[in-house]
Amino acid sequence: MSSDSKPIHLYTLATPNGVAVSAYLEELKKKYPGFDYDFTKIDISKNTQKEDWFIKLNPNGRIPVIVDKSRGDFAVFETSAILLYLAQHYDKEYAFWFNPEKDANNYSEMLQWLFFAHGGLGPMQGQNHHFNKYAPEKIPYAQKRYLDETKRLYGVLDIRLNGREYLAGDGKGKYSLADLKAFPWVKIHQHAGIETLDEFPNVKAWLERCVAREASASGAEVGGFGK
Repeated sequence: MSSDSKPIHLYTLATPNGVAVSAYLEELKKKYPGFDYDFTKIDISKNTQKEDWFIKLNPNGRIPVIVDKSRGDFAVFETSAILLYLAQHYDKEYAFWFNPEKDANNYSEMLQWLFFAHGGLGPMQGQNHHFNKYAPEKIPYAQKRYLDETKRLYGVLDIRLNGREYLAGDGKGKYSLADLKAFPWVKIHQHAGIETLDEFPNVKAWLERCVAREASASGAEVGGFGK
């Protein structure tokens, strides 16, 4: 791959889902000399993601989306699907994932925690944000339900991270797609009404490790909201 080759074009905004992908792309840039990508910031306040050209890339009208120019402009949507696609095609040394055949158990564990974040943490914290920050009317039941569920999910992470540094992998674990998917949500815990992570000390230490990575900082800048 030539040094000026940028096979991946990312359509994104610096939301938790967007940062998961941009942080991984930044990790890949660091790990594999010659790999690079471009990005386009999508202004969701103007419903750019609902325009016809974007719907052709993702019929669900959500960010992030990638287009792989090296593979016939193949488009991929859904954050976890994007992470797995990038791993399969661009992380050949398994730096941030596990060999499905030779390291099947760790690969499965990574998938379990990746899907936990994709199907649990993200959607529940997202509903928490909606009902506690953006809903046009206050619905106390919904506000409490989703705040409580967000805290419960943080508690699940805290159990998993007891004695571990990362969510998947032998021993204390290895930084992987599971962490990349989860940490951008936990990073904005204050926006979710959880002022501190003192109740979840293992999560607090894990988050500090994740955000201290250089690629986490640069990835958070992609798409606009800054660190």
